[in-house]
Amino acid sequence: MTAPDLRVVVATPLPDDLHALVVDRTGVDLVREPDLLPPMRWPGDFGGDPAFRRTPEQQARFDALLDSADVLYGIPDVSPAALARTVRANPRLRWVQAMAAGSGAQVRAAGLTAAELDRVVVTTSAGVHAGPLAEFALLGLLAGAKQVPRLRADQRDHRWPGRWSTAQVADQTVVVVGLGHIGVEVARLAAALGARVVGVNKSAKDVPGVERVLPPDRLAEAVAAADAVVVTLPGTEATHHLVSAEVLAAFRPGTTFVSVGRGTVVDEAALVRAIEDGRVGYAALDVFEVEPLPASSPLWDLPQVLVSPHTAANSPAEERRIAELFCDNVDRFREGRPLRNVVDTHDFY
Repeated sequence: MTAPDLRVVVATPLPDDLHALVVDRTGVDLVREPDLLPPMRWPGDFGGDPAFRRTPEQQARFDALLDSADVLYGIPDVSPAALARTVRANPRLRWVQAMAAGSGAQVRAAGLTAAELDRVVVTTSAGVHAGPLAEFALLGLLAGAKQVPRLRADQRDHRWPGRWSTAQVADQTVVVVGLGHIGVEVARLAAALGARVVGVNKSAKDVPGVERVLPPDRLAEAVAAADAVVVTLPGTEATHHLVSAEVLAAFRPGTTFVSVGRGTVVDEAALVRAIEDGRVGYAALDVFEVEPLPASSPLWDLPQVLVSPHTAANSPAEERRIAELFCDNVDRFREGRPLRNVVDTHDFY
């Protein structure tokens, strides 16, 4: 397929400068109709304004564009149903570049057949968010070590207590659960601070800064020796509640806990109990079992908890990094080389 013949339809909001970047770097026929796409409310808002509605005529135009594509830039309307409709209506479609790192869940929800999954490859933005999420994890590690909730409480009450000591990350053992792009970057930053880093991963791998890697069935053993635990895993059937009540019971009192993967990895009710009984001394959470986090959740009011509304991955550079990743994958697609970040159609991550 030569460059001018590769028709890429933009199915998600894309700023003008990044539209130009993709065209300049790849020469593809990049088709975008801005009036058919919802306006972005902030950088990286690929779903766009939820109040946006197409007229019947606009929806017909949008569907016709999608059905003319060799490649989609984005899952239409970030909707599994729209993805399934397009795959089935467009036999020429071969590849979808999704915007989220965890787009495997949307692909699974689309209910595509094995033949459809074999015909249309879906790639994610995995790796693009590793830096911001690793920095959020570092924030959690430092806040836990330096007892930020105690400092905040004293400041709130205008209280100047006697001097007291805090921990140093350099003296701690940090367990990183999941050694994908995010976990590798978390390990690098923690090791740079002098921490002893232990990894938990389904496959053994050599990661700079990681002293040893244990399999998931030894997670309770790993956390029992930890000062801090960082969870970076995707949400799959295999990872559901991997951080279970049993695993949380193995935590030493005062352990710092950071969650930046998917909320379903953690048994949230058990986590609340672990925070209340002191096994978790501080928790920095960017993801939750149910999002938005219900107003009734006790996590909102626990002083040892930092609640981040699944926004730690966002950065002003996110959209450009995804566009650059897409450009690299275009080259690979043309040359018949393996694409980066292909969704695993068994575990869907």
